[in-house]
Amino acid sequence: MVRTETPSPAKERAGGNGGTHDLAAGLDALETVETGRASLREVLLTKVVPPLTAVALVIAVWQVLVWAEVTDEGSLPAPSAVWDSVSDLWLQGTLLEVVWTSVSRGFSGFLLALAIGTPLGLLVARVKFVRAAIGPILSGLQSLPSVAWVPPAVIWLGLNNQMMYAVILLGAVPSIANGLVSGVDQVPPLFLRAGRTLGATGLKGTWYIVMPAALPGYVAGLKQGWAFAWRSLMAAEIIASSPDLGLGLGQLLENGRNNSDMPGVFLAILLILVVGIAIDLLVFSPLERAVLRGRGLLVKN
Repeated sequence: MVRTETPSPAKERAGGNGGTHDLAAGLDALETVETGRASLREVLLTKVVPPLTAVALVIAVWQVLVWAEVTDEGSLPAPSAVWDSVSDLWLQGTLLEVVWTSVSRGFSGFLLALAIGTPLGLLVARVKFVRAAIGPILSGLQSLPSVAWVPPAVIWLGLNNQMMYAVILLGAVPSIANGLVSGVDQVPPLFLRAGRTLGATGLKGTWYIVMPAALPGYVAGLKQGWAFAWRSLMAAEIIASSPDLGLGLGQLLENGRNNSDMPGVFLAILLILVVGIAIDLLVFSPLERAVLRGRGLLVKN
């Protein structure tokens, strides 16, 4: 004989509450984000060892090519010859000065580009007539090689720092503005409607709604803007070298070419590469990770 048992109301309530509690706990678990700090060993293995391994591999291949004499030493210097050039600049006390000359110019020009490109990008993104008039021009300027601006900038402004800053601005402003326009275009319309409902209109809506929501695209534009600024500066320093401008990385590269000093040429190229990578790793990558993590788009990095 089969025994049937009707659950009591108390048991039904307990079971119902337990099920609801389990469901809520499951949903909470889905939203849980691991925030534990990575150990030193994990940081070394994931962040430090891979790039160092890649650098060591490149140097090893470089040295093998030198030993194999694939070309003459005047065309491909040994890594030791480049290291000797580094030591000579360090002993002369000019290595840090050369790097700082270019880095200070680059950052000054980039900050000017930031001050111009940000309001310009907001204007293009928010005003339809301005977008129709200026948007295609900004896209065209972004695709124009920065080196093309060096000759007219020299003619207009002469061989001075103002010419350098003009070339940087013409290279970086379109990238920053277009990045912000792209970020604003990706803001969900619901955010804008909610902001208007709460009274965030005009400049207040731009500051509290549009800019925070457009940060991922804006930061991407900043990274690209810095890349364009750095490349524009190097092009200007190489083409418009002058003793009055001081010795920067671009001038160092050009001096190596003029003197047929291949170790000096390789040294300048490596310094330009190292500075570009360092600025990205120390400034823009942490900024990008912070923005993405704040939006739950980067759980662990």
